[in-house]
Amino acid sequence: MQYSQSPERLRKIMDELREQCPWDKKQTIHTLRPQTLEEVYELTDAIGREDWQGLKEELGDMLLHIVFYSKIGAEQGQFTLDDVIEGVCNKLVHRHPHIYGQVQVQDEEAVKQNWEKLKQKEGKKSVLSGIPASMPALIKALRLQEKTKTVGFEWENAAQVREKVEEEMGELYEAVERGHADDTESELGDVLFALINYARFIKVDPEQALERTNRKFMRRFMRVEEMAAAAGKSLHDMTLWEMDALWNDVKAEERANQ
Repeated sequence: MQYSQSPERLRKIMDELREQCPWDKKQTIHTLRPQTLEEVYELTDAIGREDWQGLKEELGDMLLHIVFYSKIGAEQGQFTLDDVIEGVCNKLVHRHPHIYGQVQVQDEEAVKQNWEKLKQKEGKKSVLSGIPASMPALIKALRLQEKTKTVGFEWENAAQVREKVEEEMGELYEAVERGHADDTESELGDVLFALINYARFIKVDPEQALERTNRKFMRRFMRVEEMAAAAGKSLHDMTLWEMDALWNDVKAEERANQ
């Protein structure tokens, strides 16, 4: 199979769709946005499953969106696909002076710190610049912590972070006792932020850990539904204690199969 013409073929197809397809003609950067977000989530699902075939397909969909946005950008006289590619090439070269220049770095952390320094020189007013406002809260918290770490705003060890988690938990319990909804929400946010920080220190990806638990919960709950149905029962008619007993049976089943 010949692939050498694939990039140009994709551009040509995009041009044809934009000119001839009623649906493609109508699309704007705004109408494409929700579909792009959906494609990103589908890509992350494929990554989570380590589904290489699915990953290949989802990357193709993402590439299509990049070409589509670039086509619209060209129509608006803003930029072309070549501009997009050249821009990222220039950025990579500029931000990797330890590869393309004379800068010496010792490790990964030094690379990150140098990256942030270069962004500051490019006109970024804050080390936190560039974090999207619409980014999911858990991932945003992780990125905030990673970025402030590059300037030394960081605890020294995991024990200190654990103490912070316990401190925030105490403040949450106090807010709950007071019955003040706004304070409770604020303190719960502090607890979650501290837990994400602790996850970083113990080298655990909090997003991946939570998603793992989500999948485990779904698997177990659907098995509870199956076991209830097999016994001729509906969860709607069962007590919490009856469902909890089935839940424990599911956990015992999983241990037996390990």
